[in-house]
Formats: sequence, structure tokens, C-alpha cells
Amino acid sequence: MAEQLTPETPEESEEQPIKQRKNGLYPGVSDELAANMQSGWADTELHDLQPVAQAEHTARRRAALSARFPGERLVIPAGNLRTRSNDTEYSFRASTEYAYLTGDQTEDGVLVLEPKNGGHEATIYLLPRSARENGEFWLDGQGELWVGRRSSLTEAGTLYGIPASDVRELAAQLADSTGSTRVVRGHDAGIEKALTDKVTAERDEELRVFLSEARLVKDAFEISQLEQACASTARGFEDVVRVLDKAEATSERYIEGTFFLRARVEGNDVGYGSICAAGPHATTLHWVRNNGQVRSGDLLLLDAGVETNELYTADVTRTLPINGRYSELQKKIYDAVYEAQEAGIAAVKPGAKFRDFHDASQRVLTEKLVEWGLVEGPVERVLELGLQRRWTLHGTGHMLGMDVHDCAVARTEAYVAGTLEPGMCLTVEPGLYFQADDLTVPEEYRGIGVRIEDDILVTEDGNRNLSSALPRRSDEVEAWMAELKG
Repeated sequence: MAEQLTPETPEESEEQPIKQRKNGLYPGVSDELAANMQSGWADTELHDLQPVAQAEHTARRRAALSARFPGERLVIPAGNLRTRSNDTEYSFRASTEYAYLTGDQTEDGVLVLEPKNGGHEATIYLLPRSARENGEFWLDGQGELWVGRRSSLTEAGTLYGIPASDVRELAAQLADSTGSTRVVRGHDAGIEKALTDKVTAERDEELRVFLSEARLVKDAFEISQLEQACASTARGFEDVVRVLDKAEATSERYIEGTFFLRARVEGNDVGYGSICAAGPHATTLHWVRNNGQVRSGDLLLLDAGVETNELYTADVTRTLPINGRYSELQKKIYDAVYEAQEAGIAAVKPGAKFRDFHDASQRVLTEKLVEWGLVEGPVERVLELGLQRRWTLHGTGHMLGMDVHDCAVARTEAYVAGTLEPGMCLTVEPGLYFQADDLTVPEEYRGIGVRIEDDILVTEDGNRNLSSALPRRSDEVEAWMAELKG
């Protein structure tokens, strides 16, 4: 990895202090080199751009936001690069609110909706292309020759359908502004500092909650993105099955890396840290260390999702027999979870309460636990006391979209205590987890964890399983694995 130029050159010493050169660039850059680097470059401005695919949808989303907060300035930042170590940064992922309203994914970007004529005038503030005249494009660590070309402000205006301005001027403008302002917090400390005396936490939270609830019902573009994410995810699971023998020779990381390759080839990234949990690791709900052994005879709980280039993620789980065949006990537990998931999916429909699918799945799992003698019935007593949760542990699903746990700050009455509507997309993911040290269950159960998860779209007359390309029934899973392994 190339190291950025520093002010010092080998010839400089304490006896010869560093001086600013008349060309205004870093010391150590000669006037001749500076002049050479300022000329001889072709005009690369792009003139035949078309708006991004979601531009018409983002315009409608901004209009709804404008109507909700009339007369108020609204500031939605994308966020900034964050240091990973020393002078390297984590890969950037724009804030969900910003990307949802603009279609842009640029670091340091800020969307501002300024009150005007009874509505709002939108401006997207971005870093322009790195300058040639002052050497920024080749001397600055975030310059064009170091990290790649940024869109010009004119190009950005065309791409996103929003007039674009230089973000480097925004903080001062906001500091001098008057009138009511709200900002989405937690993404850009500099912007928040400029607004310190102009905003309140309570009013800003209302803005964040509104944008979370706005994503509860997906539009046609979002549904198509989720379909694409699920299709890519299914191919990623197929990739994993084909290399399970290599994972046995290495570790769970081989599984993680295999799925990640599919995510990067067909999308932007994984939508969350992949859970590649083999053997007893499957009983840890969010096992993302992925450093354990992969053994024939054990189960692999793979919970992973491809995130599309437009930042919509799938979230799918399958629990697979590493050697291709479930043991008798593994199949019994797996089939119980499958039956619970079937009951949960059947409860997903317009007009149903959000909690209905959770209740349906939990009832089936509780019936199985009582039937197996692991907890004393009757079933109603167990459910009332929540005793089944020792082995079921988590809720049965959540909203899905640009965030894997989408709409997370929506009000309770709009989400978990709300009613399902067409266009909502959620996961249905019951599970049973018998910890390796759980002395309340027979020894043969210990260390077995099973979860089955699919992404379910609420339709006008019921639901549609967006991840149905992956088999779920135990016999279908075994047949599918046998075919992929050849």
C-alpha cells in the first residue's frame, strides 16, 4: 500500500528548516514538478449521465419528509470516514437516512432541505472533484489519484436530481443560519457542532423516528432490490455447500470468505457480519468470530445476506448437516423448527398484528418442548410464564430493508404493536438452541442449535417468500446438498 507524501525530504534537517514553497504545495515539491502536474490532463467531465434508478423514488420520499416538517430546515448527513488503524479507514457505508433520501453513498455528503415557498428546496452538499490547481488531486491522501475520482457537483446534480453545492462551505452556513432546524444525529460531528445552539435532542429524535417509520412499507424499487439481494444470497449459500469439504480442512472462516466473495461480486458487501456457526457455536445467536472447526456429523447454522449496491440486504438462515445428512435427533429438532416457521409464515398477512407470527411460531416450539418432556406442561402455562424461552431465546423476526434490523427506531405502536400492511418485508426465523452446558436437557441434545429464516413480503392477499429459492424442508435440504456436492 502506497504511503502518502510527507512534508520532509531526505535533504531536510534541523539545520535546514522546512519552508513553504512559493507554489503553495507541500515542502519537497519543486516548482517544476508542481507546474508539470498542473497541466497535460484531459477534460474528464461526464456529460451524458442519466439519473440513478431510484431518483424518482427519492424525490417522493423527500416530498413526504417536507410535508411532515413544514417551515423547518432539515439536515441529513451521510457520515464520514472512520479510522481503522493509523492512516487506514474502514470501508464507508453512507447513513441509511441519507442514502434513502438521495440515492448517493458519498462520504461527507449532507442533504439539506431548506424551507421555501410553503415547501422545501433540497440541496445535496458534497466534496467536489479534488482540485488540480493546488495539487490536492495527487498530494492529498483523499485526492483523486489516491482514492479515485469523485463526481463533479454538476454531475452529482444530474445523477441524484438535486442541486449540488460544496460541503466545505456548509458548516459555516449552518452556524450562521436562523430559523427552526432538525438534524439526524450520530453521523457527522462537524455538522452537529455547527448546529449546537440551533437544535434539540427531542426534536431531532422526531426526525429520526419519522424516517424510520417511512421505511416500514417498501416501494416497488425497494422490493426489487430485496428480491435481488435474496437471489444473490441463495447463490452464496450454494457456493458454501460446494466447499464444505474445504471448510472442514480449515475453519468456519472458509465459509465466511466463500459467502463474502459472492456478496462482493454481485453486490456491495454483506449486509451484516455473517454467522457461520458450526457445531455448538450454532447455539450462540450472533456467532461472528467464525474461527471454529467444521466437523462432519455436526450442523452448520449459516445466517448471511448479500447487500445490493443500493444498500438493501437479505437476511437468510439455513441449518445444514455438514456431511449432507441429518442424524435422527438433528432431524427431529430441525423439523420442529420448520413446522414452527411454517406456522409463523402463515400468520403473515395484511391486517394481522406484527406479533402474530411470533406467537404462532412460539406455540409450535412450546408444544414440541412439552411433547419431548423438556418442560412441564400444559402448553398454555409454559407460554404464560415464558419458560420456552430458555431454548427459543429471541423474537421470531424483524423488519428488513436498508438495515438488516430495519426501522429500528420506529414507535412501538407503529412497529411491534402495529398491523401488517402490503409492502412490508420482515423475517420469520424461529429457532431452538440447546446449550452445550445445559444440564436440563438430555446429553444428546446439548450443543445443537437450529434456526430457519426467510424474508417474507406482505402482499395484498397474503405473503410471498422472497428467499424461497433455498429449500427449507429437511428432505429437500438433503437432496439439494447432494446435488450441489455432485
